[in-house]
Amino acid sequence: MLRDEAPLTPLAGCTDLYVSLNFGTLKDTRFLNVWKLDALRAIEKNGGVLSIGALASYTDLQRSPLVRKHVPMLAAAAREIGGVQIQNRGTIGGNVANASPAGDTLPVLAALDALVVLQSASKTRRVAFADFYTGYRQTVRRSNELIVRFDIRIVRGTQYFRKVGTRAAQAISKVVVAGLVPGDGAPPRLAFGSMAPTVVRVPKTEAALARGAPVDEAQRTLMQELAPIDDIRSTAEYRRRVAANLLARFIESARK
Repeated sequence: MLRDEAPLTPLAGCTDLYVSLNFGTLKDTRFLNVWKLDALRAIEKNGGVLSIGALASYTDLQRSPLVRKHVPMLAAAAREIGGVQIQNRGTIGGNVANASPAGDTLPVLAALDALVVLQSASKTRRVAFADFYTGYRQTVRRSNELIVRFDIRIVRGTQYFRKVGTRAAQAISKVVVAGLVPGDGAPPRLAFGSMAPTVVRVPKTEAALARGAPVDEAQRTLMQELAPIDDIRSTAEYRRRVAANLLARFIESARK
């Protein structure tokens, strides 16, 4: 249908799409409901890879023993997205496809170096999460493709997630961060949301952490590397300072 009856916009939980529809900002007029495609809800471990179906809800992520064991920061992110009703309906695929830089699962997937698996009627392709977004609410997904799952190579180590917003839940984040310190000696990974038109990694700060820089030096590097946005939810200066404070907590948690 996506190939032969375009343009069609896939929809599932509708927790983002219906907001745009109610505000009158949604330009799309024809939709493809994929909610009942249960094959896209699977959460499975295959060797060293955890595969999460695009229709896995935030509730599914919280309840999954595999997610809690291997990517606990993704379960933590799912707990802070809206209320129970939103968690039951919202999907990880929808959060990624919506392409809002404030999406709470996006920094987690960025820090995990996830692969986005896209499928059309004729082929499957895998896109590194770092290459999936091309701009504000813009992705490389083609009109004839569905996001079907996310593949995450399992990495042992310390994981960290923190969302800062007006409230603990049911509020869009002012700053959201996900971090990973691999247990195999690989460099740390750090990703921020609500900072820029897309989720961002901070390679200079990651390099500083890898060489064992003191906390204050790593914070200075981060504050120079980030270029936060000003918007109705917060100021760039607030975001920069909060990010530096969260970096200190991330370092503290990794050194325990």
